[in-house]
Amino acid sequence: MAAYTLGTLKQFRFERLLNEDPTTHALTLLGTLPVEGTSEHAHAILRIEKTTLPVDSAEHIVSELLANTKAIESTDIYTWLFGWLASSDDRPDVKINIVHPATEVHIRKYSRQEVAIVHETPALYERIVKPYITAFPPSRTQWVENILNGTSEADKFGYVLLPDMKWDLTTLSSLYLVAIAFNRSVRSLRDLNKTHLGMLKSIRREAARVVQERWGLAPGSLRMFIHYQPSYYHFHVHVVNANYQGLPGMSAGQAHILDDIISLIECDPDDGPSVLQKMTLTYTLGEQHGLHEPLKVAQQELAFY
Repeated sequence: MAAYTLGTLKQFRFERLLNEDPTTHALTLLGTLPVEGTSEHAHAILRIEKTTLPVDSAEHIVSELLANTKAIESTDIYTWLFGWLASSDDRPDVKINIVHPATEVHIRKYSRQEVAIVHETPALYERIVKPYITAFPPSRTQWVENILNGTSEADKFGYVLLPDMKWDLTTLSSLYLVAIAFNRSVRSLRDLNKTHLGMLKSIRREAARVVQERWGLAPGSLRMFIHYQPSYYHFHVHVVNANYQGLPGMSAGQAHILDDIISLIECDPDDGPSVLQKMTLTYTLGEQHGLHEPLKVAQQELAFY
């Protein structure tokens, strides 16, 4: 694993802005970084996000941490100011996520894009989506294999629970974990059936237990969901603080609540296709997604509108 020190990041050659997110105060940049052990550069994606204010220092923010201010506007009892906090080694200003080397698929994924609502029938899944998923080389999820092969928990529980890269490991209000299944045959929620109920219920139970024991969040404090389409085709469940709002991945049309998926599977017959295999799934797809064009064209067959 490459070490991305300050010296390495200073060698980033900016090419263009891929996206900006005013909700999370983040910029996503495309450029290049050196490839370790060579003289070559490869594409790199840097997502730079402003960190949250330190809750444990709330009483000192104004009296001790505020270094400078500049007036913006004032009217009656309301005043707006810009403010600068004093530099501190204990309080980073930004969190940086790096994808390197970044493929064209990564670049499309992190680029700003318009979305469309598509309807995926079981027939369209078999004809368009399943071949698309199957065509991905194992290298696309090698990082998942590295995690699973390096842990004993996956063998014991059928999955591993770990912090997601979107979490800064500090801010409890934005707690974000991910449970990754050990079973390689489950690529997405379309593959789920009654044989997977034990794993799904275990994720629900153990995630709640771990979060309560380690971070003190009571039962009912977590939002657990599954993406469709997912960002990578190895089954995983997102575990997020229920009070964390505004993330695009938690919106209708992408996130399916784990409890609802469990309830649907419990309605499955003991044999034959599962409910998730028989139902039409409706979701959003960005224009840069590899399924966008074929599924958009296929919508004409359905005559939904």
